[in-house]
Amino acid sequence: MRLTLVLTTFLGLASLQPGCRSNDALPSPAPPENPDSALGDAGLADAGDTTDAGLPAELTLQQVEVRVPAGMNAQPFNVTRSLNIPSGMQVSVWARVPGARFIAFSPEGTLLVSVPGQNRVMQVRPRDGQAPEVTQWASGLGRPHDIVFHERDGQVWVFLSEKNRVTRSRWTAGEATRGPVDTVVSGLPDASLPELQGAYGHELKNLAVDSRHRLYVAIASTCNVCLSDTTSDPLRGAIYRWNWDGGSRELFARGLRNAEGLAWVPGTDTLWVAVNNRDNTPYPLDDGTGKYGKVIPEYVDNHPPEALTSVRAGGHYGWPFCNSNPDSPGGLKHMPLDRDYDMNRDGSRADCATLDRTDQGIQAHSAPLGLTFFDNGEVHPGWKRGALVAYHGSWNRTERTGYKVTAFPWDLATNQPTGEVDVVTGFKNPDLSVWGRPVDVALAPGGGFIISDDQAGALYRVEPAARP
Repeated sequence: MRLTLVLTTFLGLASLQPGCRSNDALPSPAPPENPDSALGDAGLADAGDTTDAGLPAELTLQQVEVRVPAGMNAQPFNVTRSLNIPSGMQVSVWARVPGARFIAFSPEGTLLVSVPGQNRVMQVRPRDGQAPEVTQWASGLGRPHDIVFHERDGQVWVFLSEKNRVTRSRWTAGEATRGPVDTVVSGLPDASLPELQGAYGHELKNLAVDSRHRLYVAIASTCNVCLSDTTSDPLRGAIYRWNWDGGSRELFARGLRNAEGLAWVPGTDTLWVAVNNRDNTPYPLDDGTGKYGKVIPEYVDNHPPEALTSVRAGGHYGWPFCNSNPDSPGGLKHMPLDRDYDMNRDGSRADCATLDRTDQGIQAHSAPLGLTFFDNGEVHPGWKRGALVAYHGSWNRTERTGYKVTAFPWDLATNQPTGEVDVVTGFKNPDLSVWGRPVDVALAPGGGFIISDDQAGALYRVEPAARP
């Protein structure tokens, strides 16, 4: 959720071509048939298993049975499911929405849920003493994905991304269906482009609207790694900005392979994104080991990391020419960039030393999608501010990673995350199969937060077990 309105009712909580296919269904849970898949991890721990000095005490997670209301116990909840959540909290299936992707709360607390696989947006309206009402808000859309509520001159608007356009409509509290629609931006690239021949690996679009009412759209790469996206118009693997009326198109930043979860640091126009980086990276160092240029599973498992990063106007973050290197002394913070063996072997296409470094790395192949900021200690009393990030999970790592929600507590002085802490885990079964895949996360009016899961077709509510 990237909500540009301020919600004030939160309660504090208790202590294609291969390429991070976040838009695709999860492949079979069986291990890859490649015999090299038996190779072990190269030794870099998942980022979620590490903390930095000075980080507030980690949340203590407890295994809790997922509460499933009557009538919501279809698969995967036809058997008991448990999740690991912060001590003192509870988790329940709040609503069932098959294919649920990105979510956003209206000012009065109605949740909109995109379902790109069904070309529609659902509406989840809370009801006292009973399960929320789930109805269709809009249909006949083109793979809708991101949803942003934004207020201008006292009117609340809803922005909605589709595969090839962004539309906007006035929001009226209690509306049953979407009202008249204005097209803000059209002609965005999708799989219908002749040169793509129906293949667009990251066709879904993500949005943000700043305090000056300008629209930002992430146009992700069509592929794992390719030159054509760097010469197309508009560029792909980039973020563009338009004014309120959809004019004055401006390239805001580039080199972001698949930027998801666009979100503002609270009270600012500082944009942060979660980035899905490339797969099957050949070993980039001609260091005499004999690995140079080879795709080695134990290297690919941890390179390049995904990213949680701020984005500046005019920035270039490397893709497809340069990749962040987590093996430097700074670890996952502000990593230097290596030349990509496939696309920039001799450095002639980009000087990696001059490009923008990302702020915070995330374990490679985690597929971070939804990103939302919290403030005023809403998730942990010791964390004044931070970000919640939903990881959709890996599809090609020898040992699966992701499938969880993490928190990044914030240093207000440096405006930087101080580390990574697991908040919700347990979507992986003991046999390494997966029963759920988090997509987005949104702070909920009245306390707690909602997680969408497109594999389980569920919205979970995580909240304090006992209210004051």
